[in-house]
Amino acid sequence: MAGTTTVREVIDVPAELAAAQEKYNKEAGRAFIAALPDLTDAFLDRWELRVTGTPMHGVSALVLPVARADGTHAVLKLQIRDHETDGEPVALRLWNGDGAVRLLDHDEPTGTMLLERLDASRMLSHQEDVHEGVLVIARLLAHLHTTPAPEGMRHLRDIAPAMLERTPAALDRIPDPAARRLVADCAAAVREVADEPGDRLLHWDLHDENVLAADRAPWLAIDPKPLAGDPGFDLWPALANNFDPDDVVWRFDAMTDVLGLDRARARAWTYGRLLQNCLWEIEDGRPLDEADLEIARRLRGRTA
Repeated sequence: MAGTTTVREVIDVPAELAAAQEKYNKEAGRAFIAALPDLTDAFLDRWELRVTGTPMHGVSALVLPVARADGTHAVLKLQIRDHETDGEPVALRLWNGDGAVRLLDHDEPTGTMLLERLDASRMLSHQEDVHEGVLVIARLLAHLHTTPAPEGMRHLRDIAPAMLERTPAALDRIPDPAARRLVADCAAAVREVADEPGDRLLHWDLHDENVLAADRAPWLAIDPKPLAGDPGFDLWPALANNFDPDDVVWRFDAMTDVLGLDRARARAWTYGRLLQNCLWEIEDGRPLDEADLEIARRLRGRTA
């Protein structure tokens, strides 16, 4: 087992990860980054792991390619615990490798996970055919949504009313009348379906960089931010990544066909995702994302 000094050299915390934690999680993020070298060292020792590759990271997690004592390749994922990441090991355990990466071990107090190693060089975003990528995501979602959400999972029945409560104050901060009306329309659509929030286990963030290939399956989902609710709330990432305004309706129709969803209801919950994004942007003092607004405009023109 490598000594502490060597391990800390290997997992030098990426500046981008530290900056993201500072931006989004403030003091809690700074504390997480400060503890990361010791935390990594502790789990390499506890789970008898050897670092075998270059560290990777997103906004909230450090991911280390590792090998177990028996030679099995895996990844060690260390991330700050919050309302989004707390559900990840719960969902992965329920999916049990069927359509998603397999959870090998988990430490509940810290949220640290040992995961099956997939092929990061074969990411769905590398595929040239964007339409096929959308269909891959739709088929994965259709499979993942067969699992009912467990008790205690964060739920659309709580998220939707909370968004609607915040909407009036947010609307007052949108200077452009057309954008204000569009966001108000999104809220009105959510209000129509809020009393039937659904009960499926949702991924919430399944875009083409969260789908990797594996030897045991053509494509598997990674990095869920799971919640319980209606499958329509899971469509937005595939509408938004590689954004093409002229492609929005095709993607929406294709995904609702694959998932067998009622389009009016799916559109309402997609507006819910757009409302969620807009509220975050307004409350953070950022301008509304024009791509989000254009998705809403294109779907508003969808007549069926």
